[in-house]
Amino acid sequence: MPELPEVETIKRELERALLGKKIVDVIINNPKVIKEPKKEEFVKGLKNTIIKNVLRKGKLLILELSSGKSLAIHLKLTGQLIYPGNAKQSRVSFKLSDSKILDFNDRRLLGELRIVDDWRSLKFIKELGPEPFDLTEEQFKKMLAEKKTKIKPLIMDQTFISGVGNLYATEALFRAKIHPERPAASLSDKEGGFLFKEIKDTLKEAIKYKGSSVDQYVQFSGEPGDYAKYHKVYARGGKSCLVCKTPIKRIDLGGRGTYFCPKCQK
Repeated sequence: MPELPEVETIKRELERALLGKKIVDVIINNPKVIKEPKKEEFVKGLKNTIIKNVLRKGKLLILELSSGKSLAIHLKLTGQLIYPGNAKQSRVSFKLSDSKILDFNDRRLLGELRIVDDWRSLKFIKELGPEPFDLTEEQFKKMLAEKKTKIKPLIMDQTFISGVGNLYATEALFRAKIHPERPAASLSDKEGGFLFKEIKDTLKEAIKYKGSSVDQYVQFSGEPGDYAKYHKVYARGGKSCLVCKTPIKRIDLGGRGTYFCPKCQK
């Protein structure tokens, strides 16, 4: 699933390309991705509205419209936004006033499109924890001290801290030299501070390189992100650690494949 760096990359691209443009028509090739309202009302609610603002909250994209409503876009596992698109292979396409098309592609039909009066009232939004960039180090360390949960599943929990998924949790823990199965409360004050720094630095670097294309994620243009080449441990099971040459180990943790160095991470 696209994580904070991938969704932030798309959000910035949407801002540059779509602000101030009008949605003149909506083409629905598969209504399954439209969660609310019904198909006919979805088209009616978007036609002739102007895109006034683009926001990201966690892994959710929000287009605020001139009607006062918002189009909420959750890419989920395989969703893509392509501009300019061609409406030939999309699930839903948006014709814009610049005569170009924004395509919403989703091979597995897991993504979600909604028109809402107030995106802040969405259950998903209400349950989100703070983003790493909205916390201080002291706040983060206090949050860890109250949890006995294993550290990797904890920082992937969107109700605890939002935007960090399997890939960037894996990379940040390696950089912080912390074993993914450590109970959060067992981290020392120094370790907690170092992990907080590495989470933020990893996310910043991934945004700089337009995200990681390890599954279906692509940039707005359809091009892959460049950050995968900088991964230290993710998907490197059995390969030598780039620091100590010990084989990287893979385990299942919290229902997800987890990669770590058994020598570097304690």
